[in-house]
Amino acid sequence: MPFSLAGHVALVTGSSTGLGKAIAHTLGQAGARVVVNYFNNQTRAERTLREFKEAGIDCILVKADVISEEGVDLLYREAEKHLGPVDIVVVNATPDQPLKPIEDYDWAFYQSMLDFFVKSPFLLTRRGLPHMKSKKWGRIVNITSEVFHRAVAPFSAYVAAKGGQIGWSRSMSRELAPFGITVNMVAPGWIPVERHEKDAQAEKDAYRALIPADRWGVPQDVADACLYLVSEEASFVTGQTLCVNGGMTPW
Repeated sequence: MPFSLAGHVALVTGSSTGLGKAIAHTLGQAGARVVVNYFNNQTRAERTLREFKEAGIDCILVKADVISEEGVDLLYREAEKHLGPVDIVVVNATPDQPLKPIEDYDWAFYQSMLDFFVKSPFLLTRRGLPHMKSKKWGRIVNITSEVFHRAVAPFSAYVAAKGGQIGWSRSMSRELAPFGITVNMVAPGWIPVERHEKDAQAEKDAYRALIPADRWGVPQDVADACLYLVSEEASFVTGQTLCVNGGMTPW
């Protein structure tokens, strides 16, 4: 079958809710064994695990901090113990992202953005590389954002960190290509999920009016893009950013 992930183990960070949940579920439905990761809200995470198992997905649930070396190692050890060595990594976990003028940020907040979007991909990739290199096969997908391409403001901390994540991914794609490992990016637009429930309706309406495709994106749109990039069918695609935003960035 095209886009089959049978025989692979996928680790999706921040996958108990939102985009990450849709991504993990889609990879699982394609045949991958899946590590569902969370750090907050155990009740919600356990509900997600039940849903996945009811759908016939072979999966485990691991609470881990993906910006710490110890947390990343825990994720991999649990995967290796229960599912097998990880050869697909989707870096999705994200913190709150307040829009503020630069005067209202401090360096600690900037550092937190860099931890999630540069440090975490670094730790996750480094930990998984020995197996991927020995196998001569691996897939790494970073969930970035259209905000870098659109230079959204006032949003400097998040936009800068996403730019760092994109630059890191592009460099890694060239470094790892000789080993059969691809590194790509999916850059969603604003796709309302659970954490956007309290966002002002006026802000949502203003963004919705700009979308050329004339509809909201949904998590499945992002999940399907990820499925393509981690599949065998995308083996000659690396270092690329796939914008999933209905035409908001046609450049």
